Amino acid sequence: MRRRIFGTSATAVVLGLLIPLSGCGSSADGADGGTLRLVAAEYGDAPATSSKAFWDKVTADFAAANPGIKVEVKLLPWADIDRQVSAMVKTGKAPDMALMGSYSDFAAQDRLYSADELLPVAAEANFLQPLAEAGTVGTRLYGLPFVASSRLLFYNEALFTKAGIAQPPRTWSQLKAAAKALKDKGVKFPYALPLGPEEAHAEALIWELSNGGGYADSSGSYSLASEANVETWRWVKDSLVAPGLTGPIPPSQLNRADAFAAFLRGEVGMLNGYPSLAHEAAAKGIGVGTVSMPVSDTLGADVSPPVVGVADWMMAFRQNGKRVEIGKFLDFVYQDKNLSDFADRYHLLPSTVSAARTPAGGGLDKNDEQFLAALRGAQLYPVNDPSWMAVSDTIKRNIGRAVEPNADPKAVLQDIAVKADQAGQGN
Repeated sequence: MRRRIFGTSATAVVLGLLIPLSGCGSSADGADGGTLRLVAAEYGDAPATSSKAFWDKVTADFAAANPGIKVEVKLLPWADIDRQVSAMVKTGKAPDMALMGSYSDFAAQDRLYSADELLPVAAEANFLQPLAEAGTVGTRLYGLPFVASSRLLFYNEALFTKAGIAQPPRTWSQLKAAAKALKDKGVKFPYALPLGPEEAHAEALIWELSNGGGYADSSGSYSLASEANVETWRWVKDSLVAPGLTGPIPPSQLNRADAFAAFLRGEVGMLNGYPSLAHEAAAKGIGVGTVSMPVSDTLGADVSPPVVGVADWMMAFRQNGKRVEIGKFLDFVYQDKNLSDFADRYHLLPSTVSAARTPAGGGLDKNDEQFLAALRGAQLYPVNDPSWMAVSDTIKRNIGRAVEPNADPKAVLQDIAVKADQAGQGN
């Protein structure tokens, strides 16, 4: 697949400070007052952790500070929000704003306000650079990053000690040796490899980057079946899966949530995780070490490929013409205290520099600081390509086949590339 997926980053995307939006925009785009509608993903997994409490407080505080403007928030499950928002847009009932995992298909249809229509340049500059780059199509920022995370290799310190592993692995061969030592001590999942359809595209990208590959080549085009990627999956299949070092469940049937649950039960020696898992493990008294993903022996331990970063996106729709009111609300939501409150609730990283640094933002704890440091140099999915939703779905549902017993990783990757190309043709 030779489709260009990365646009030129906005030159104004640098690290800076967030400033108020007063004076930004013109009231010609919408009369003052009225009701804004926000459709947002539900981040909680139970009534007690629902995002409703956050949005109830923020919208009440905003209404008190901005008489005449009301914000109604509709929460949708992650499994449904992409489909439902797309349906709203297609039927001419787009919300004023949405918070979800993708934005570029709407940007490609010219349905979104760009950040320069809503925010001053200095406000754009407050977003962490890798996040802003991923939210940029061409030279304009359409996806405003809200919260984010990065991925590091987690290891169970007690299991490492039991297996006599003195140091965390830095290379693939060291990871294999550690996994073998863990297996010899009866660890159920020496290295948990979740290639099930829930989030296989994350695990796949982590491994491919650690061998100098990835989803795109240096020109910004998809390169799903590159030689580096083929070598990666051959090694994973032959060196980890075939010797039984990934546990009793076939990787294609192991989802991230199940792998995380096994880690919290003390059944996993190593896996790739993000901040919330570290907090959950600490709450259960599990000692966890974190390091960057080991690199292939071909690259060598002195090479440091980018880690994988993930972000969720706030977007503003043009349809209802409420640019000024939307700008006011976004200014309020992105205040340090509000953004930090949301990030803290779900052990995620705020998307702005000031929310992590300032007293108003509360700063980050030591556990999250390492993930923030990794995020600064992270590589995100190509979310600024309108075909990414279809391409990622193709990867999620097929990459696990590359490590099955009778599989040829090269043939599987080539098949994925063809399927992804076909899936992207409709965008």
